Amino acid sequence: VISHYRHSEHRDTRYQASAHIEIFLHDEEEAVGSRRKEQSPHIAATMLWRGILLALATISASVSATDRPIIGILAQRYYGPGNFSQNATYIAASYVKFVELAGARAVPVFTNKPEDYYVNLFNAVNGILFPGGEADLVSSGYSRAGSILYKLALQANHNNTHFPLWGTCLGFELLTTLTAGMKVLQACSSHDQATSLNMTADFRRSRLYDSIPRTLEKALRTTPITYNAHSWCLTPTNFTAFRLNGFYKVLSTSVDKNGTTFISSMEALSYPFYGVQFHPEKNSFEWKLDKHHMNIPHSVDATRLTQYMANFFVGEARKNDHKFSTPEEESKALIYNYNVSYSQGYSAFTQIYVFDK
Repeated sequence: VISHYRHSEHRDTRYQASAHIEIFLHDEEEAVGSRRKEQSPHIAATMLWRGILLALATISASVSATDRPIIGILAQRYYGPGNFSQNATYIAASYVKFVELAGARAVPVFTNKPEDYYVNLFNAVNGILFPGGEADLVSSGYSRAGSILYKLALQANHNNTHFPLWGTCLGFELLTTLTAGMKVLQACSSHDQATSLNMTADFRRSRLYDSIPRTLEKALRTTPITYNAHSWCLTPTNFTAFRLNGFYKVLSTSVDKNGTTFISSMEALSYPFYGVQFHPEKNSFEWKLDKHHMNIPHSVDATRLTQYMANFFVGEARKNDHKFSTPEEESKALIYNYNVSYSQGYSAFTQIYVFDK
């Protein structure tokens, strides 16, 4: 996927290109074939060619459209202490550090704004991150803003602009809800649980894991370095029942405390949309330690996972040339304009940004 993050198995670029196209054609043909009874030949052909275009964009990753990527991070309602109004929102600083780790800057995306706010901001940033947290997936400001941004990303990619979305935990759940048009999750028990990943047989036929080093792959398979903090899961049964398999590809599953198998990572078949149910950012940037937060992994392999995921997502964001119209507008939008608070004593996060305006 991102050529300069490939491990030591160096291969000829022309071979990489043909291999990627063959893989994407194969995957898209399977996806199209499973839906032919429901779709017209024209729609099936459109999906196939969209997959080909995405493959071509993927293999040209060494050519960036920008070396100054900016990621929009969606805020959500703040419920913590302090003299804040009911309209206050927050972003955990670990998500800001996550994108900065890979050479991007962050812009907060506020909720409950008019649609033109989201259109203008979307056209100025290079990717959107839907963070974890706690918000209703249908009626909250988080979900309404997410829905607008999701539709904008669909349209941008239809128009051949490579615009990525990344969903972590609640953000993963938001992506599934927006795609299905309804809630698709079931109750489970995976709070404060570190797990290994059960990778699918063809997980390397994916953009997300194509370039993962073999040593990190082994760690993911054999050691609990993915941290989960959720009580709702997307099961393989629901994934199929709600026809999400026509849009996403499952890359890994995990098992909760009660033995329930849930999908832990996925990517869209024909769009640069990625979802992880676990929290890669926490491994490096969250240090809460109490009875509810005992198992965040901080090993070398755990932090390597943080870096790999950040590099991948920001690498995807480098592939479009969105930017603010002036340096002044860019400067005004950046999260550097806001104060960060040490919040570990009263929240699940070591640091947070609170916005009240």
